[in-house]
Amino acid sequence: MNAYRAFLERKAQLGGDHGFAPTFLPSFLFDFQAHLVDWSVRKGRAAEFADCGLGKTPMQLVWAQNVIAHENKPVLVLAPLSVSQQTVEEAEKFGIDAARCMDGRHRGARAIVTNYEKLHYFDPEDFAGIVCDESSIIKNFDGARKQAITEFMRRTKYRLLCTATAAPNDYVELGTSAEALGELGYMDMLSLFFRNDQDSLHPAFIGSQWRLKPHAERDFWRWMASWSRACRRPSDLGFDDGRFVLPELVEAEHLVESPNAAGDLFHAPARSLDEKRADLRLTIERRCEAAAQRLADATSAVAWCHLNAEGDLLARLIPGAVQVSGADPDERKEEVFAAFRRGQIRTLVTKPKIAAFGMNWQHCHRFSYFPTDSFEQYYQAVRRFWRFGQTHQVRGDIIGTTAQVGTLGNLRRKAKACDEMFSRIVAEMNDAIRLDRLKTFDQRETVPAWL
Repeated sequence: MNAYRAFLERKAQLGGDHGFAPTFLPSFLFDFQAHLVDWSVRKGRAAEFADCGLGKTPMQLVWAQNVIAHENKPVLVLAPLSVSQQTVEEAEKFGIDAARCMDGRHRGARAIVTNYEKLHYFDPEDFAGIVCDESSIIKNFDGARKQAITEFMRRTKYRLLCTATAAPNDYVELGTSAEALGELGYMDMLSLFFRNDQDSLHPAFIGSQWRLKPHAERDFWRWMASWSRACRRPSDLGFDDGRFVLPELVEAEHLVESPNAAGDLFHAPARSLDEKRADLRLTIERRCEAAAQRLADATSAVAWCHLNAEGDLLARLIPGAVQVSGADPDERKEEVFAAFRRGQIRTLVTKPKIAAFGMNWQHCHRFSYFPTDSFEQYYQAVRRFWRFGQTHQVRGDIIGTTAQVGTLGNLRRKAKACDEMFSRIVAEMNDAIRLDRLKTFDQRETVPAWL
């Protein structure tokens, strides 16, 4: 066992600091934000799993400014399309020099903001550091783009990953970020901390075939704490929650009847993918009418959809609604999102995969949603509004069908699992951090100074 623990110590790279002492911790940062920035700058390569509305944008901009000042080279900030312009606006508000660039032609030592899709225009040798905003979306890219992002990061000295949902219900996904940071390879992580057990019903079961080895569990969390921090609220890090208390979230579920092709009502839930797709096609009008009816009195709202036909119909049914679809040019998407933030558009119709990551829409507190089995999409869609800084009760009307009632139950189950998992992450990380601090203190007390 001692040999195994020594092997873990060598492989896990605990305490691998690649950074420096920050010189810029401005007063606009809250105490817990300054703490996270100080830690991540000193680490040099780190991940911040902070919940929506905790200020990841100012934190990553301050991190970038420290790297820029230290190296006199620019830092590249990668963000989803819907977030990049917002990041530049935030930088201007905080007095940080940042510019948006889409073609790789940039000048000066400052923060350069671009979309993930434009990364191929940039050379990692030009940058001292890189920030991946909303980094959890990297897993949704195809293999070639995902590899390109990882390779770009490997060639960059300083690295920061920021996301609210590193993994809503899968511990393994939390560790995949480490490969991009250079802490431990994905396959090394699996071999050290997990075992393949497809048929296990163990409480620690975490994926289709991998679960934590009982004797390696504490080492896994200690390893995680050596390169990442997770928090849902400031008190998770030992700070006062202050203004970071969320208002009430009201989720109202509504079911419309599901006819089959013969006109009879389903008497059993739709189970197969084909049955679910058929049900969605047959209930488009009913679901869209239900959503439009419930948003009729909203002063500002988002009608989330997943199918083009749903978006088209919602835009026709809701007076004054403006739709953003995948086929729209990037320029139009950004114009509409900006107009919605300014209150110039009453109701926005769009898909979670287009706008559910990173947008700050605290001015809005009403939405409708057609549920799917993707908890992450729903979580991100809700958190555009129900985030710190929101001053109103947030109401979401969830429009399902009688044939897909199981989908709603599945979302509730995943939400509970996510909350339990994040609570454990925070608790285990804090325990690991305390243990390491005690170990460091004991060493300082017991080892002679000349050693």
